[in-house]
Amino acid sequence: MNEEGSQALPFPPALIVIAIVAFYLLSSIKILNEYERGVVFRLGKLLPQAKGPGVIFVFAPIDKMVRVSLRTIVLDVPPQDVITRDNVSVKVNAVVYFRVMDPRKAIVSVESYHYATSQLAQTTLRSVLGQVELDDLLAERERLNQRLQQILDTHTDPWGVKVSSVEVKHVDLPPDMQRAMARQAEAEREKRAKIIHAAGELEASEKLAQAAAVIATEPVTITLRYLQTLTEISSEKNSTIIFPLPIELIHLIAGKK
Repeated sequence: MNEEGSQALPFPPALIVIAIVAFYLLSSIKILNEYERGVVFRLGKLLPQAKGPGVIFVFAPIDKMVRVSLRTIVLDVPPQDVITRDNVSVKVNAVVYFRVMDPRKAIVSVESYHYATSQLAQTTLRSVLGQVELDDLLAERERLNQRLQQILDTHTDPWGVKVSSVEVKHVDLPPDMQRAMARQAEAEREKRAKIIHAAGELEASEKLAQAAAVIATEPVTITLRYLQTLTEISSEKNSTIIFPLPIELIHLIAGKK
């Protein structure tokens, strides 16, 4: 009985301890990519600096690490119902480009920086576009994009998030408003056509007045003009008979009356 109790164990206790320590150290090794940083809490307290990239050690359960990506995030803002300043109801969606600049603030200052930025973008989009008229929304989109970017960046800066760009992607107009704008555009084109036609008539009348002044100095030129007109008409196959009547003859008949 004593001989059985004195038999050696399969693995020495020292080897078991070494194996446990080695397994613990291996499980503590974390690898962070170039675009990742690790925010580490040691016994619940935030460490002064974010770790990474590369190989780092996180000693659980003392340490707890949160991975944060530093890549630019493209956020698609869902369509928002906006009533413009001139009381036109439209649906507007946009896209927001942002990235985390300070991983520690992004984890500690806000519960979910991605969700918070999304909600802030939706409310800011409705607020800003509700203060402009429909024509400004369609024509001055670049200025509105800059204004949206500045407002969002100001609010997300305490979270360690940088909003680099905001783009209004699509403006969905009601069908009746689309028809009204189509009629307005058609009327605008007709107005331009009439103005161009009137300007052409004015320029033609000025040229005719100049030509009449030149012809008045030499009455014989009117006869040459008659002959030129007859030549142009005779080149076409028609039965029209043109008889030129000198203006002087009309004046002579009118004087006798």
